[in-house]
Amino acid sequence: MEMEIVFPGDARVDAVSGNMVITTNQDGSAPAPFGLFLASIGTCAGIYVLSFCQQRGLPTDNVRIIQRMSSNPFTRMIEEIELDIQVPPDFPEKYKDALIRSAELCAVKKHLENPPQFNVHTSVHEGEVAK
Repeated sequence: MEMEIVFPGDARVDAVSGNMVITTNQDGSAPAPFGLFLASIGTCAGIYVLSFCQQRGLPTDNVRIIQRMSSNPFTRMIEEIELDIQVPPDFPEKYKDALIRSAELCAVKKHLENPPQFNVHTSVHEGEVAK
């Protein structure tokens, strides 16, 4: 698996994966990288919640996930992330615990709980960078 990170100009930093480009920057015209990281947690859980509901024929138009983050005031690092899966009053009680279990299957959450090792280095390449 490989992703190319490119610098197309101004404050942009893009991630290219196959035929998809994810644009980021710090000036507010695109999501900041850390914002995408945080969004990946809730949206990943959302994929599992959506799949759970679809497999059981449960409507999702009134289901949502509220993600709350608590930071340490000294380090400014996020110390806790809460995912509140909000369902409508008529959502079947028998599925609520299973809905939580499905959200906990999120691959992003699993990787945070068991993080990969980082290896950052430089190398010299020949040729033109993709734009």
